[in-house]
Amino acid sequence: MVLGAAESPVLSFDVGGTDIKAGLVDARGTVLGMRRVPTPLDSSRPGEAVLDRLAEIAAELASEFPGSPARAAGIIVPGIVDSAAGVGVYSANLGWRDFPFTAEAEKRLGIPVAFDHDVRSAAAVEHSFGGSKEFNDVVVMVVGTGIAAAVFSGGKAVTAGGFAGELGHAQVPDPDAAPGSAGSTILEAVGSAGAIAKRYHRASGNSVNGARDVLIRATAGDTLAARIWADAVDALAFTICQCVNIIGTEAVVIGGGLAEAGDQLLEPLRARVDQILDFQRRPRLIRAQLGQDAGLLGAALNARALLEGTP
Repeated sequence: MVLGAAESPVLSFDVGGTDIKAGLVDARGTVLGMRRVPTPLDSSRPGEAVLDRLAEIAAELASEFPGSPARAAGIIVPGIVDSAAGVGVYSANLGWRDFPFTAEAEKRLGIPVAFDHDVRSAAAVEHSFGGSKEFNDVVVMVVGTGIAAAVFSGGKAVTAGGFAGELGHAQVPDPDAAPGSAGSTILEAVGSAGAIAKRYHRASGNSVNGARDVLIRATAGDTLAARIWADAVDALAFTICQCVNIIGTEAVVIGGGLAEAGDQLLEPLRARVDQILDFQRRPRLIRAQLGQDAGLLGAALNARALLEGTP
């Protein structure tokens, strides 16, 4: 039996700085042959090394599921991504610059390829099927070791050639600036999970196992840990309020490792946003609902849209 476009499975690849998630995704969203492999690092040919590994995985899946040939593929990567041009503009962690992902991937895979940003694609799934689906003006923030975001305005993703959503590099007041000064730093240096652990270690000399340990210490009465946590909340709230003022954000979805703190993050964050804003409408702050596979599903949806000729 030959499957039509609507029923055909698609290949899905979520390329991260450490791991690649991959699978064959059917029309119902079921992931077949799910696997997770280390991301190859090759400073001399970073983009090619990744695509060579994806081609190997595609061959493995084709052998494993001979009755379900993929008709399209979705690939998502971190960094600055120009999805319209099919180019990975820049990745600080993986090392490519202006690499033609779509063209090179189609050469290796022999099928059409939808190429996009990892957070933007995961956010599109979260926005379509998660807690923010009732809103049109949404920011999805992934707060982990760093901070990345996707912006939706009027229900549509704002891409700006891949440069939209770099909230981790937005300027915020620097809590470590000298008293009376107006110093600033970037959000990622204060509000990310990685920054929380680093700032606590730097200030106390005590090693901690991530932001969760800092929160546990803060809850137990450690005043330094409580201040570091409050600094992160303040920086996140400042940036959220800037989004509200500039683009009228109705809802902010918080994902990534820091979102695992749940209401211990969201409740003080809501309170701080409410304090900062004046006449503006208060955005709904929502914890991401779709988990670690949202990127893989987002890449699959990109591929299916390409296969079906839909936006």
